[in-house]
Amino acid sequence: MPRANGDYVGRINRVLDHIDAHLAEPLDLAKLAAVAHVSPWHFHRIFQAFTGETLAERVRRRRVETAAGRLLSEPNDTALAIALDVGFASAEVFTRTFRAHFGVTPTGWRRGGYRAWMRRHAVQNRKIRQANRKGHQAVALAFLQDPGVWPIGREPWTNRKGGKPMPTKVEIRNLPETRVAYMRYVGPYGSPAITEMWIRFGRWCEGQGFTTPRRRMYGVSQDNPHLTAPEKQRYDACVEVSDAFKPTGEIGVQTIWGGRYACASFTGTSADISEAWMRFIRDWLPQSRLEPAHHPAIELYDTDFSIDPKTLAFSCLLCMPVR
Repeated sequence: MPRANGDYVGRINRVLDHIDAHLAEPLDLAKLAAVAHVSPWHFHRIFQAFTGETLAERVRRRRVETAAGRLLSEPNDTALAIALDVGFASAEVFTRTFRAHFGVTPTGWRRGGYRAWMRRHAVQNRKIRQANRKGHQAVALAFLQDPGVWPIGREPWTNRKGGKPMPTKVEIRNLPETRVAYMRYVGPYGSPAITEMWIRFGRWCEGQGFTTPRRRMYGVSQDNPHLTAPEKQRYDACVEVSDAFKPTGEIGVQTIWGGRYACASFTGTSADISEAWMRFIRDWLPQSRLEPAHHPAIELYDTDFSIDPKTLAFSCLLCMPVR
C-alpha cells in the first residue's frame, strides 16, 4: 500500500536536513536513501520528483552555496580550506564547480564578483515581494478565524521610517538550543504561501495541544536569499517540543542552534517581514562589526503573541546568529 504524500515529504525533508548537516562527508545515493528509509532504486526518482533536482545536483548546489557564503564571512580562511570543509575533494574540482554555478572563480568572488550575483538576486526577490503584497492581506485575514490558535490583541507599538517597518532595539542575546517540530515551505521568501502554511501549521499545533498553554514558535529561514534561487528557498514554521515527540508524516524534527544572536524587535504584517529582514541585514549588520554565524536566521514568536484585527500587525524578534 503506497504511503501518504505527507510521509514522503517528511522523508525528503529529513534527507535535505542530513545533507546540510553533513556536507563534508560522502553523500552517496545508498547513504541518503537509508536516511529516508527507502530503497535506492526508488529513492532517486522520488527525490527528483519532489525537489526538481537529482541528489547529485542538490549536494553540489548546497556545497557551493555554503562555500560562497563562507568565502565572504571568513576572509582569513583559504578557499581550499573552505572547499575541503564543505566536501570538495580538491581545489581544482571546487574552482570548476564554483565557476559553473556562479560564473566567477572563488578568488574573483571574494574580490567583488559576488556583487553582480547578489544584486541580481536582490532585484528578483524585490519583484517577488512587490507582486505578492496584495495577496498577503487576503491570506492573513484567515488568522482571525482561529483566535484559539492566533490570539487577537491590541495594535502593537510600531516604529516606521518612510512608511516601512524597521527592525528596532537590536540587542545581543544568548538563545538556548531548542528542539522543535516543523512544517516546511519551499519557494520564494515573501510569498503569501508562507502565511498559508503558518495557518495550517497552527491548526496542527492546536490538535496536538501545543497552544494550551501556548508554546514558543519559530520561523526558520534555511537559505540565504542572496545566494539561493527563489524557487529553492526553504522556510520552516516551528514549535517547541520535548524529547519524547516523534516526527510524523510531513512534520519533521530539528534542533535550533543555541548561541549568540543579534535580535531586533519587529512589528508589522506578514507582507512587511521579508523587507524588514533585508533592511536589518543591509543597514545594521555591516556597521555592527559582527559577522553572521553559520546557522539559519530565525523569527521568534513568544507565548504572548497576538494579532491586531484592524491592521493584521503582530510583533516578533528577528534573530541573526552572529560571531
